[in-house]
Amino acid sequence: MIKQKNIINRHAPLILGVGLILLWELAAYFGWLPRFIIPSPSLIFQSLIEDWKNLLFHSKITLIQAFVGLSIGIVLAFFLAIFMDLFEWLQRALYPLLIITQTIPTVAIAPILVLWLGYDMTPKIVLIVITTLFPIVISILNGFANSDQEAIQLLQLMGANKVQILSHVKLPASMPYFFSGLKVSVSYAFVGSVVAEWLGGFEGLGVYMIQMKNAFRYDRMFAVIVVISSISLLFMWVTQQIQRLCIPWLYHDKKITIWSR
Repeated sequence: MIKQKNIINRHAPLILGVGLILLWELAAYFGWLPRFIIPSPSLIFQSLIEDWKNLLFHSKITLIQAFVGLSIGIVLAFFLAIFMDLFEWLQRALYPLLIITQTIPTVAIAPILVLWLGYDMTPKIVLIVITTLFPIVISILNGFANSDQEAIQLLQLMGANKVQILSHVKLPASMPYFFSGLKVSVSYAFVGSVVAEWLGGFEGLGVYMIQMKNAFRYDRMFAVIVVISSISLLFMWVTQQIQRLCIPWLYHDKKITIWSR
């Protein structure tokens, strides 16, 4: 009985997801949902199979944009967080600007970037950098703030400078916080890429989704949504595995805690 309960608890999201899909399929089968607006899961799956070449082509464009923008965002976030920690005046100056970038809606920034930078990948990458920068910077700064103060004081007594304290104490302590922010930014990267493609572009999943909507092919439009969600979940999983490799002691401590209970 306990083993069965543990299995249910472990696979609860999968069980709930499958249950909702079956309910959706039954509702479409009995005509409770308008088929031309909300296609059934089986029809969406059929569209995935039939249209896989177009989906693969447009997915490649969106993936490149999201990966390049996220990579630039990570590098900039690290440099910004380090300099904001080293120079307090810089943190006071930049922190409000970073907050302002998050208060402006993405759909408002995207057309302006397209107008300034054209219809190629450049405005999409810039938009992704803007949307992914804030969570990572704030997460790293929180990690710096929650570093071991006793270790910092010890290094200060030994004559260590700010850079040495940063490299030996603050950066290792900020890694769990960094990956927390990175998981948020990974999802933001794909959402930002698709939104930018909606408002200007010739290729990508966002452009293809608009094309299918205008053609009233809602089954294929839902197929695009499934692809976007699947890619986001895949990259979230990849981020989790990288986190396990970079900070294995965090998971080792969790295993010890669970075992001790």
